[in-house]
Amino acid sequence: MLPLVDRPLLAFTFEHLARHGVERGVVSCGHLPDQIAATFGERYGGLALEYAVEPTPLGTGGGIAFAARGLEGSFFALNGDSLREADLTELVRLHRSTGAKATILLTPVADPSRYGLVRLADDGRVKSFLEKPRPEEIDTDLINAGLYVLEPEALAGVPAGQTVSIERDVFPRLASEGAVYGTALEGYWLDVGTPESYLQAHRDVLERSFPTEVGDALGPDFTLVDPSAEVQAGARLVPPVYVGPGAVVEEGARAGSLAVVGAGSRLCAGAVVENAVVGARTLIGTGSVVTGSIVGDDAELGAGCEVRNLAVVGSGAILGGGNELDHGLRIGARQVIPDDAVRFS
Repeated sequence: MLPLVDRPLLAFTFEHLARHGVERGVVSCGHLPDQIAATFGERYGGLALEYAVEPTPLGTGGGIAFAARGLEGSFFALNGDSLREADLTELVRLHRSTGAKATILLTPVADPSRYGLVRLADDGRVKSFLEKPRPEEIDTDLINAGLYVLEPEALAGVPAGQTVSIERDVFPRLASEGAVYGTALEGYWLDVGTPESYLQAHRDVLERSFPTEVGDALGPDFTLVDPSAEVQAGARLVPPVYVGPGAVVEEGARAGSLAVVGAGSRLCAGAVVENAVVGARTLIGTGSVVTGSIVGDDAELGAGCEVRNLAVVGSGAILGGGNELDHGLRIGARQVIPDDAVRFS
């Protein structure tokens, strides 16, 4: 549910599915399910939505099995915290051509140590899995991209109401039967799990590195300013840039390049937001600079602050004037930092 430019991250997954003809989605919910249902309701674009709320945490395998109750044919199962543009139609074709019970979308990454390696036989059948490998164990750059095509029988052995991991329990069992395949398809993929990748996701949307509705709305000048926003005379917008509903960019302030200014936020005179994300209803004080960093919703930066190099200011935090945040320093939600309390030399 983290905002990505102008909509929740999950919306991009729904849009990707709809582009490949998916008409119905079941959202497997655990933590704070009401927020998801309240935002998306029963339909998002052309996608009808249902919600399967786990009574207790069931893990990835148990959660998928719980959400897939009653399904009789092939279905997608995918993580909600990644961005992708893989050809899902081709993935289904490959899945059905092998007769697999499960097909895993794979993607190459430069550093597989954060993920789960997938080792393949020559025919694409999965030989083995290795979660969070040590450097000396890395013999492939292909990892599980968190998107699967499954047949209902792939989950036949998952006991109802029990916590089960699809990565550690279900897939290894299917691999021992020769019933799970993997394939790497061309296309964008990003796991949005760190401040760095969260910023990268914004850059990629703003630069149209992969197809999105937001990217299309940016137009040929890579600038999207909501009609209710106010960009005062003498303010500068440097594309690509997004300024949300009701936001104000005062005279002498600059947003961009690669800047997102959330709904109802204000950049005061002389403020600069560059390669950065400013959440909704946030105040960036006079002369303050936010570069390569993230400022959450409902936060406040006093005058003359510098927030740079992957620093994060949590939602509702108040950063007094004259503070300098650097080197990934994080200010927690609703914390209050006095004037001139933090400096980096």
